[in-house]
Amino acid sequence: MPLFSKDMNVSYKNEIIAGIIGYLTTVYIVVVNGSILSEAGITVESGMMATILASFVGTLIMGIFGKLPLILIPGMGINALFAYSIVQGNGLSFQEGLAVVLVASILFLITAFTKLGLLLKEAIPDSLKHAISVGLGFFLILIGLEKSGLIASGENTIIAIGDFSSPVIIVSLMTLFIAIFLFVKNVPANFLITMLIGTVLAYLFGIIENGTQVNNFSSDLIFIPAFTAIDQLSFWLAVFPLAMILIFENMGLLNGQLAMLGNEKSYNNGYKTTAISSLTCAFLGTSPTVSAAENAAVIASKGKTGLAAIIAGLLFLGTIFVIPWITMIPNVAISPILIIVGFLMVQNIRHIPLDNISEAIPAFLIIVMIPFTYSIADGMAFGFIAYPIVKLALGKQKELSVAIVIISLLFICDFALKIAGV
Repeated sequence: MPLFSKDMNVSYKNEIIAGIIGYLTTVYIVVVNGSILSEAGITVESGMMATILASFVGTLIMGIFGKLPLILIPGMGINALFAYSIVQGNGLSFQEGLAVVLVASILFLITAFTKLGLLLKEAIPDSLKHAISVGLGFFLILIGLEKSGLIASGENTIIAIGDFSSPVIIVSLMTLFIAIFLFVKNVPANFLITMLIGTVLAYLFGIIENGTQVNNFSSDLIFIPAFTAIDQLSFWLAVFPLAMILIFENMGLLNGQLAMLGNEKSYNNGYKTTAISSLTCAFLGTSPTVSAAENAAVIASKGKTGLAAIIAGLLFLGTIFVIPWITMIPNVAISPILIIVGFLMVQNIRHIPLDNISEAIPAFLIIVMIPFTYSIADGMAFGFIAYPIVKLALGKQKELSVAIVIISLLFICDFALKIAGV
């Protein structure tokens, strides 16, 4: 089938330009996601390769079958959930973490092809959905501050400000202020430019040495999910947060982007395509893909059809050839991006009804406990457990759905098993 019909009033030139711009505004994810995946037990180079392949496959699927100018890349926040909570937090291997991704993606796929997605969307309170985004945002900010050296473990406190005489701190601050300037000025490809400038500054200050690094790919580039932990409750308690975030984040992103595109009727097709792309990530070795927030740049560049996505996908594939060079990019050049993306996610707090105590308290617990426990799943647990308790205490039990009660009970079971040492 053609990517677009003759009556759509589109230009091949505009589609190609939009695809290139989309690629330039999202290619930073190769370095950032590779760095976060390395925290889950693989090499940075393998994480980059997995990111490239997942972005290529997902974006190509969206272009050919979804026929939409949307780029799919591993989601920020979701990658942190995968690395720090699912793998590190539950003591799973990287391959066992991929099994969690596979099961969660299957659940996502079921919601995409059935009415279950709509039921879940209505059952989970909006305040908790937004609180998860805000909590993830603060978590990314915390990781960014840690990677930059701006905060460190204190002698008499849990965290303290870093050593400002260190070249790492100096370069981190310079890069952060440059990143903020480029971002607020809305400079195209500002994240990519930030990484390049940060890398040059790191070289000038002697943080990185001249020359390229040697590739260090793991032997199993195409990863196979391992289901050795599937009989453990912790496995399933890792599946549910991931599945919920996948479902609700993609719902929100697609609704907003298709509204900008003026093509809301393609929502179901785009949602299904996104779910299929997420499923492939379990075999490509990365956390699931989502519709990139930067797709706004693609749409603003007059991208209207799947051709723009195909162009961007092919450019992602070409990124493989520059991996030996992009592995030089240090944490000081990556951390400002994590901080700014975290800030963007934190802005969702404006959607939480803080004047409604029965909604605000559970949301508050999610927001503060995700970064303070350094666990996205545990942070979510506090909010989901508190939600029915607060509603019952205020006599608002009619506002509780069956789904929220079941999820709350599952989180309570997880905490009980932790207390029992199981």
